[in-house]
Amino acid sequence: MERCEGEDPEPAEAPPGARLLLAFKGFLSSRKGLLLLAQATLSFIIFICYIASTAAPFMMVPLLTFLVALGFFLSYSLKLNEKFRGIYWLLGDFLCGIIAAIIYFAISIAAVSKYTDTASKAAGVFGFITTIVYCVYVYFTFNDLATFLKQEDSSDAPKSQKSENDSDSDSD
Repeated sequence: MERCEGEDPEPAEAPPGARLLLAFKGFLSSRKGLLLLAQATLSFIIFICYIASTAAPFMMVPLLTFLVALGFFLSYSLKLNEKFRGIYWLLGDFLCGIIAAIIYFAISIAAVSKYTDTASKAAGVFGFITTIVYCVYVYFTFNDLATFLKQEDSSDAPKSQKSENDSDSDSD
C-alpha cells in the first residue's frame, strides 16, 4: 500500500526518534501529562527566581521537584510503569506529590514573609500556584490509586468461609 506525500507515517514505520516524540505527544495530551509538565515548568521557574533572589537556601526544593516531575513524565510517557510492575508507581507519585505540596507551601510562606526582594516574592507567588497544581495532581493520583487498589482487592479469589454447621469440632 503506497503512502501519499501528505499522510503521516504509521507509528510502526516511523524512525526511532519519531516514535519517541509520538510517545511524548500521546502522554502530553492526557491530564496527568499536562499536570506533570506544569509541575516541571513551574518548578524550573521557581528555581530561576530563587537563584536571582536572596532566598538562595530554598533553591534545592524546586530543583529536586523539577527533576522528579521530569522523571515521572519520562517514565509515564515511555510506559515504564507498564514494563516494571514491581514498582508501585502510583504510590510513589502520590507520596512525592503530597511531600512537594507541603514543602512548597511552607517555603512560599517563608519567601513571601521573610525576604524583601522581588525575586523572592515572585518565587513565593509561583510557589503558591505550584502548591495548587500539586494538590490537584495529588487528588487525581489518589483517585487512580484508590481505583487500582479496589481492582487488586476484587481480583483476589474469594476465600471460602466455613459456616457454623460445617465447623470441625470435637464435641460430636
